Amino acid sequence: MEKSDVKDLVRHRYGTIARDGGNSGCCAPASPCCGSGEAPPAEQMSRRMGYSDAEIAAAPSGANLGLGCGNPQGIAGLKPGETVVDLGSGAGFDCFLAARQVGPQGRVIGVDMTHEMLGKARGNVAKMGAANIEFRLGEIEHLPVADNTVDVVISNCVVNLSPDKPQVFREAFRVLKRGGRIAISDVVNVVPLPDRLAADRELLCGCVTGAASSGDIERWLSDAGFIDVRVEINPESREFIKDWAPGSGIESFVLSAMITGLKP
Repeated sequence: MEKSDVKDLVRHRYGTIARDGGNSGCCAPASPCCGSGEAPPAEQMSRRMGYSDAEIAAAPSGANLGLGCGNPQGIAGLKPGETVVDLGSGAGFDCFLAARQVGPQGRVIGVDMTHEMLGKARGNVAKMGAANIEFRLGEIEHLPVADNTVDVVISNCVVNLSPDKPQVFREAFRVLKRGGRIAISDVVNVVPLPDRLAADRELLCGCVTGAASSGDIERWLSDAGFIDVRVEINPESREFIKDWAPGSGIESFVLSAMITGLKP
């Protein structure tokens, strides 16, 4: 697929999720990606990804769509006064959690290319009256953020959707200050996908066929300029990944990982 076709497919799928709902997890049974069935509640999916009940309760209604494959809040180490950028911020769940940690002196910027998601996120900001959060329309390969202005870049299961992952990491490096850090949750490919899965267009938006190997991710981050790069795979994620496309066996090929690096 051409890069533009990939983006159009992803934009359409997640726009549908934002508009119509019916999804929990990157590719749960009731998502538009993977056919019909009854999806678990978003709160249940978030608990399986590592979010606490307190975190789930802290976000405004409608911000948590159950999307993701982990909890980047757990590795970001956010501090009061920091500036955070969330790549592919969706309806704003992680942005609202980050805003609580950085406090009123901090700032959180969510970037998403899907108009419907931005509409939901901005509506949630209005409901909460959160003055330290803003959402910007943009692609994660070309962030609408100035150079050297950000302390932390976070993301939850979005980089795998990009057709140009090295450029995503270069952009993250560009916007970070010296000493800034990247802390993302994403899926990695642990065993090469068989043809029957690799050719499945529906599994692209489902955070499966776009997954890169941990070796590639480490190399791309290092090439972008990051140091102390780590990709820590979570074998237990197999238990919820198998529900993204039941019966397909995708949990044997992709797993969730926590990915970190520092800008020297």
